[in-house]
Amino acid sequence: MSPPTESAAGHEGSTSSGQVRTARLMVVGQFVLIGILVVLPKGDDWPVPAALTVACSAAAVLGLTVMVIGATGLGRGLTATPLPNAHAQLRTGGLYRYVRHPIYSGLLLMMAAITVAAGSGLRLLTLAALVLLLNVKARWEETRLAERFEGYADYADRTPRFVPLRSRRSP
Repeated sequence: MSPPTESAAGHEGSTSSGQVRTARLMVVGQFVLIGILVVLPKGDDWPVPAALTVACSAAAVLGLTVMVIGATGLGRGLTATPLPNAHAQLRTGGLYRYVRHPIYSGLLLMMAAITVAAGSGLRLLTLAALVLLLNVKARWEETRLAERFEGYADYADRTPRFVPLRSRRSP
């Protein structure tokens, strides 16, 4: 999740200004919610024993790792907005074999771990808002990916969005 690159800005120039505005607003909303999750004080809405804190720390590191591997898998196709740039390719290997949005999956795992470890109901509500926003953002992005890549609909039919629980169908 880096700032828009020259190629991303170039693609945004060929996209309607309404789509670019919508994409940027979703990114801003995402970062606002992440910021809130990180800076809210810890709560005492549920007990957080040491073992849970350790498990949440491990989950947060795993989430960050998934995000980095997912971003690396996109190569020059990585953009800050949910608009494919000129370098975007349909990725169906690596982590993308298991979920359509591994960067979002890793982010959600990391933010869920931070939320659970904080013991805060307010953070839990903020996490729910982030889950909702990322679902909307992913669906919006998928519409653009389906328009850009002929095989995207088939890929989406056999690959879960965020959590690799659904068994994949044989091709």
